[in-house]
Amino acid sequence: MHELILLSKAKKQLKKLPKEIQYRIGNALERIKIRPYSYVERIIGTPYFRLRVGKYRLILNIINNKLIIYVIKIAYRKDIYKSKI
Repeated sequence: MHELILLSKAKKQLKKLPKEIQYRIGNALERIKIRPYSYVERIIGTPYFRLRVGKYRLILNIINNKLIIYVIKIAYRKDIYKSKI
């Protein structure tokens, strides 16, 4: 089972979202701790992965040899890819 770490930027972004969305994202993150590759897709041209939760996207970095998942960024789907990660 992977350990889940939210970076400070991701924590701030999560707190700004409505409670219902926060709950859905929390459930999705708990689900990917066991088998992350069943739920995520690699972002082409980067070492990162994305997780879809409704109309929101999470940018993740998965480190297998240490069993760690870093949540880097959380944003609405049309805004997530505009800025650099």
